[in-house]
Amino acid sequence: MPDVIGTQLEIRGQVERVTFYNEENQYTVAKIKVEGRSSLVTIVGTLYGVAPGEVLRLKGGWGDHPRYGQQFKVISYETLVPATVKGIERYLGSGMIKGIGPVMAKRLVSRFGEKTLDVIDADMERLREVQGIGERRVEMIKAAWDEQKEVRNVMVFLQGNGVSPAYAVKIYRFYGSDAVRVVSENPYRLAVDIFGMGFLTADRIAEKLGIGKEAPLRIETGVLYILGQLADEGHLFSPFSLLVDKCSEVLEVPKETIPGAIERLLAQKKVVLDDSQTLSGNTKIYGSAMVYLASLYISETGISDMIKRLVLFPKQMRLLNTDEALQWVQENLGIVFSPRQLKAVRSSIEEKMLVITGGPGTGKTTIINGIIRIARKMGQKALLAAPTGRAAKRMTEATGFEARTIHRLLEYSPRQGSSEAGFKRSESNPLDADLIVIDEVSMVDVPLMYHLLKAVPEKATLVLVGDVDQLPSVGPGSALKDIITSGCVAVARLNEIFRQSERSMIIVNAHRINNGEMPVLERPAEGPKDFFFVDIEEPGEVLQCIVGLCKDIIPSRFGLHPLNDIQVLSPMHRGGAGVTSINEELQKVLNSSADEISRGGRTFKTGDKVLQTRNNYDKDVYNGDIGRIAGIDREDQDVHVDFDGKMVSYDFSELDEIMLAYAISVHKSQGSEYPAVVIPVLTQHYLLLQRNLIYTAVTRGKRLVYLVGTKKALSIAIRNNKTRERYSMLAKRLKEAMRTNK
Repeated sequence: MPDVIGTQLEIRGQVERVTFYNEENQYTVAKIKVEGRSSLVTIVGTLYGVAPGEVLRLKGGWGDHPRYGQQFKVISYETLVPATVKGIERYLGSGMIKGIGPVMAKRLVSRFGEKTLDVIDADMERLREVQGIGERRVEMIKAAWDEQKEVRNVMVFLQGNGVSPAYAVKIYRFYGSDAVRVVSENPYRLAVDIFGMGFLTADRIAEKLGIGKEAPLRIETGVLYILGQLADEGHLFSPFSLLVDKCSEVLEVPKETIPGAIERLLAQKKVVLDDSQTLSGNTKIYGSAMVYLASLYISETGISDMIKRLVLFPKQMRLLNTDEALQWVQENLGIVFSPRQLKAVRSSIEEKMLVITGGPGTGKTTIINGIIRIARKMGQKALLAAPTGRAAKRMTEATGFEARTIHRLLEYSPRQGSSEAGFKRSESNPLDADLIVIDEVSMVDVPLMYHLLKAVPEKATLVLVGDVDQLPSVGPGSALKDIITSGCVAVARLNEIFRQSERSMIIVNAHRINNGEMPVLERPAEGPKDFFFVDIEEPGEVLQCIVGLCKDIIPSRFGLHPLNDIQVLSPMHRGGAGVTSINEELQKVLNSSADEISRGGRTFKTGDKVLQTRNNYDKDVYNGDIGRIAGIDREDQDVHVDFDGKMVSYDFSELDEIMLAYAISVHKSQGSEYPAVVIPVLTQHYLLLQRNLIYTAVTRGKRLVYLVGTKKALSIAIRNNKTRERYSMLAKRLKEAMRTNK
């Protein structure tokens, strides 16, 4: 029974299971086994990701929940080492120590009994007495045990500040034995160095450490945080006055304190202040001062300079007879180009830089094939690339020539201990090519475009291909749109649907949507049956309809695999028909595997479809890549994910980098095509109901598209063509750069 300690009670027990965990505030509901009680005790409170097998000493009090009954409300707690043989086996087998899984835990306690933890702590070499433990595993267990002790020290330091054990592991691995010192001296470094830990978490820690609201370090970091948030929203800079107002509001400090912080950041070369009075129209739109993160300023101005350099450099090789080349390539491909296609191919011969933009079925791939074949006929070396692995694979299949991701093309090499991406290809080591063709350029953000252009040799011809009407890049800027808007580069606009594509209602309706018209929703008696609309209003019913489509209807009616061929695309993450809810339901019905692991309130199973949520250059996987979980290794604490034949391992502490991908956001689907897509469209999604979002979602479907929702919501989206403008000066800089040359 509980003991009274002042006004609080204390209980001690072993965690049996975690039934609920909120990643945002670490609120936890768990079941623990308390000595002397026959039934499990429910505990609730902020518990920072405790795991089954851990023994806890908890302080708090009892309360009665109207629905769930008696609960122990935790005020504070301490993690203890289990004392019983059974407890030690559960603790070691829960995945706490890398190198020890359930089977090995059983062998260890069978050999050493209650002294197992003492042996691991003080006499590690004795572990060799256990079958299956050799030198390599002893070293692994030793490293993991030492790390656990260090992580616990870090955890004790961070426990009162809302930091989960998973982040404690990351903090320790990044800073090593200096973790507590570094965080104590400057907790705001966490927001920059540790993936997933933002400014607000670092700010909470800073407050606990006595750093005041108006401390210069806090305000400077806050300014960088706000600029980073704006970059995440797609902006390259912030108007000075807007930045001052936003920083004052978020940081809860007087506006007068912000300009001084910006000046100090200028001195540190972390930001750039650009008034650019010479840029026509600038002061009318944004005001005379723009504040950039230094890296984004370098990227924006660098793109302008390099496009000017590329466009003005003389063409190295011209055909004596362009018309003969055009005739030859049509015969070679066995086709007849349309007038617009002919103009585009001709431009690739005559211009140094060309943009090809158009929707599905307008012949972009045919033009690419023609351009490549003429270049090769002339003895030129051509390189092909796309932003994602899937887009590059599609490009390879469509052209018959190898295409790589842009990162592979630029030979990215991770720089250990540095957050800066290292591209081996640059001005000093340019690509060896006469022609460079990049597909799906709408996905390319300004920083990546900058690195690409740095590596394009002056002699080369650069062809950028993409659909400017799709959603802009996830990263900052609107590179494709701004390059087109500038008028400084030759542009081939394709809007004619070719006859073979007219047989697809997906393509016909995509163009209707893009033109602001409602798609044809009635099922034709004859003709293509690849576009369907299911009229349902209530989100819960929409969710069940989507589950039925993915599990039964589409596989049985169209012969498509529920995991390999069908992708649900939702406008939002939250809500009854949002990404999170759909993933939870589809995981239940499409994956019956019992091999699972729970971390941070999320459950992953062998066989799950998962999505990479950030660029991880070390693993060579990127934001938006989709794979399948191939296995879970509890002893090595790794989850193995198969990305189209490339096996990538994630330590348990890295699982916040992936999420379930039975359903993904429309933004994450850019650059990919799927045999079938299912798209919920509800008025509850009104914040994101935009024409380019619906257009992007529909054009992801190759063979089949299902819209599930209401005509009202669909109509709202199609009528809303007011895309949110991004703060960017790229188009103006390009115009000004070319103007000064004349």
